Amino acid sequence: MQVLSYNVNGIRAALKNGLLDWLADKPYDILCFQEVKATPDQVDLSGFEALGYRVLGWHAAEKKGYSGVAILSRLAPDRVVDGCGLSVYDCEGRILRADFGDLTVLNCYFPSGTSGEARQGVKMQFLDDFSEYVRVLRQERPQLIVCGDYNIAHTPLDIHDPIRNKNTTGFLPEERAWMTQWFDSGFTDAYRYLNPNLIEYSWWSYRAGARTNNKGWRIDYQSVTDNLRERLVACRHLGQAIHSDHCPVWLHLAD
Repeated sequence: MQVLSYNVNGIRAALKNGLLDWLADKPYDILCFQEVKATPDQVDLSGFEALGYRVLGWHAAEKKGYSGVAILSRLAPDRVVDGCGLSVYDCEGRILRADFGDLTVLNCYFPSGTSGEARQGVKMQFLDDFSEYVRVLRQERPQLIVCGDYNIAHTPLDIHDPIRNKNTTGFLPEERAWMTQWFDSGFTDAYRYLNPNLIEYSWWSYRAGARTNNKGWRIDYQSVTDNLRERLVACRHLGQAIHSDHCPVWLHLAD
C-alpha cells in the first residue's frame, strides 16, 4: 500500500499547477489531501477518475474557501467517517477516516495557531482532544496510519533555524512536547524511523525565496501505530512536487 499525504493549499490551485500531470505515472493507492479549500461540487474530479481514483470522503469546512480534507483512492474502503464527533473541529473539516480491512487511515489537518493567541489555545486544546479521540479509536481499530499536516516541527532536525524559531508557533516547547508524547504513546514517525539523520522539509514560506534556499519546516507526517513498524518500506518528502507551499509525504507499507 502506498499512501500520499499532501497539503495542497487549495485543490483548485494545485490542479492548475499541474497536480494531475504529476500524478499520472505514480503508483499511489491512496491520496490524502489537506486544505482542499473547496467542496467537491466546485472541483472537476474527472482527471482523478481517469487515473483510477474515486473520492471516498470529502470533509469540507463550513467556512467557504477554508481548511477541509479529502481522501481519494484506487482501493475500496470498508467504511468512511467524517470528523471526530466534536463539532468545534468538525465544522472546520479537519479529520477524515477510511477503513481498509484491518487498517485505518486518518487524514488530518491540525490547527496552525499562527493567527494569534486565541487560535494557539484552540490548537493546544485540539492536540489534547485529538489524543483522546485516537486513544479511544485504537481500542476498536488498533492499526492506524495518521497522516497529514500536524503544523508542528518536532525536533531541531525538522526546521531550518531552530534557534530563531524557538518561540514561534509550530516549534513551541509545549507543541514539541506533545509530539514527543504522541510518538511515545504507540506511534512511529515513519519518515524519521527510516531516515534517522536525513534532513528534508515539507513546507516553505512563500517569502524571501525560502523554498529555493531550502529554508523549510517538516510539519507534515505519516505516523503509524507501532504494530505497523515492521511493514515500513519507505517514507520520503517529494520536494520536486511544486503545486503548493507544502510538498507531499509518501509512505510505502508492505502487505
